[in-house]
Amino acid sequence: MIKNILPLTAMALLLAGCVSAPEVRPPTRQPTPAASFPPRPAPAALRGLEGVVGKDANALKRLFGEPRLDVVEVYGRKLQFVGTPCILDAFLYPERKGGREIVTYVDARRSDGTAVDRAACIEALQRR
Repeated sequence: MIKNILPLTAMALLLAGCVSAPEVRPPTRQPTPAASFPPRPAPAALRGLEGVVGKDANALKRLFGEPRLDVVEVYGRKLQFVGTPCILDAFLYPERKGGREIVTYVDARRSDGTAVDRAACIEALQRR
């Protein structure tokens, strides 16, 4: 009987080595809806930006004059204002679906691309 068990055991061990573990895939990320808007910045992040954030394009033009760039995107708009001290990009998105576009974020830099304080840039562009 041991003569019969030994070959069967050897065969079982060989076959067990041929079985592979199930493939483990990383979880897939759910796509974000195309109509989602960027989150509103926290109030602390807006210090010094109150004169711009929440304003519409007409208000920005009254503050800074005509923009150098006016880029209309699928869900928003970017206005770029340029002065000697800095370049200011204002990003406008609808308040709500179908609502008017208002500034939700601003970015500021020098002409060489170096980041500058956004509030200081806003103040400098208003003084010109």
